[in-house]
Amino acid sequence: MKKGSPNHVYDVIIVGAGISGISAAHHIQKTLPDSEYLLLEGRDNIGGTWDLFRYPGIRSDTDLHTFGFGWQPWQENRAIADGDSIVHYLRTTAERDGIYRHIQFQHRIVAASWSSGLELWTLEVETKARRIQLHTKFLILGTGYYDYNEPLRAEIPGLSNNFRGTIVHPQFWPKDLDYTGKRVVIIGSGATAITLLPNLAKKASHVTMLQRSPTYIMSIDNTTGGSWIHKLLPRTWAFKLDRWMFMWMIIILYNFCRLFPERSRAALEGAVAKQLPKDVPMDPHFRPLYKPWDQRVCFTPNGDFFESLRGGKAHIETAHIKTMSSDSIILDNGKTLEADVIVTATGLKFCLGGHIRITIDDEEINLANRYAWNATMLQDVPNLAFMMGYVNASWTLGVETSSQLVCRLLQHMRKKHYSSVVPRLPKEFPMERRPIWDLDATYVKKAQGFIPRCGNIGPWRGRTNYFVDLWKTRYGSITKDLVFRAGRP
Repeated sequence: MKKGSPNHVYDVIIVGAGISGISAAHHIQKTLPDSEYLLLEGRDNIGGTWDLFRYPGIRSDTDLHTFGFGWQPWQENRAIADGDSIVHYLRTTAERDGIYRHIQFQHRIVAASWSSGLELWTLEVETKARRIQLHTKFLILGTGYYDYNEPLRAEIPGLSNNFRGTIVHPQFWPKDLDYTGKRVVIIGSGATAITLLPNLAKKASHVTMLQRSPTYIMSIDNTTGGSWIHKLLPRTWAFKLDRWMFMWMIIILYNFCRLFPERSRAALEGAVAKQLPKDVPMDPHFRPLYKPWDQRVCFTPNGDFFESLRGGKAHIETAHIKTMSSDSIILDNGKTLEADVIVTATGLKFCLGGHIRITIDDEEINLANRYAWNATMLQDVPNLAFMMGYVNASWTLGVETSSQLVCRLLQHMRKKHYSSVVPRLPKEFPMERRPIWDLDATYVKKAQGFIPRCGNIGPWRGRTNYFVDLWKTRYGSITKDLVFRAGRP
């Protein structure tokens, strides 16, 4: 069928032009060069998260050497980078790889309907001018894990009823917000709050980070690219080696924390104590109640978070909020924090699939109410894959293994002349439900009913680490607990 006609069928349609979508597109055109694919992006620019978020200091929370792509290494001499630099990197990579010409911007998928008779997905797509239909044999959701339209609502007593100042969520930072000389309180203790504090302190009169409980914070030297490796090897080779070294470093750090939690706690807290000003105590502000990596460790490049505390324009409080007044936060320990601006850095609202209404043979399904096959496909959902990253490593490494697995599966289907594949739970084993993200963060706990689950056996288990998963992706079974059908050519 001629391309552009109403009945034209694509081999693959990818949803989302962020890291996930670009990764999937690269692997498809590399391993299946004669496949016809399309990448649909609902917004008007590439980059996903890094184009959406505009709060001061927005930056990666993992190193760009592993956050970048293996086929196009990050080549700046810094590990943690700002959002604009990440968007530039993604755009440049997509253009160099020939992916950019496959992207259709301002194409938002409203609904996706699978027909078992036709063995096709039919997509209802809203464009700037009209609504159209597209058809594809295989659908890949590279939409990320959170809701682009609505933030996670902070459950804070008196915030909406009593407080009369400015309330901001980092996901929707106003372009015209002027906080110069203002008193700012950031509610939260994760990577976003730790990024915001030193950046807001540059213009605000004072910034307070208010947390219910502390998190682990680790300073890292943000300068890379100056080692002997870079002096001896070509630039591209050297940065590829940097990528591998950062992969191993994070895996070693994660496993050391898991195996030796008390030693890890002592090391992390000891490093923090050396950077604090004398008037800021470790307890209760920097002694987390959980073990290292029960939640993610937050990184502060070159210790900028602690530098702001030492500078006197930033402060940290650890307490629960009792209520709000018109211009203050009243804490349960009796303290009052005056505020002109409150930033609710309390996490993101989970949403798999970007609000696409999905039906199978006219029956609407909930993607989150499914077990995940190899953290890539979903129980009883044919010819559909989703991209999900790691919690103990960079997002990109997770979508890289998923992308390669999908391509290997598509190659197998082509070789065997299969037209559809659907994961089925084994009947002989009772499946034990486990979270796909084993993380003790509040926003993850709240999301357990909105994200797929993992099991305890075979390909239904969750991810372990990148190198194990990469081996399984390349050499593990491509047929276990999958049902194939040879139908339409």
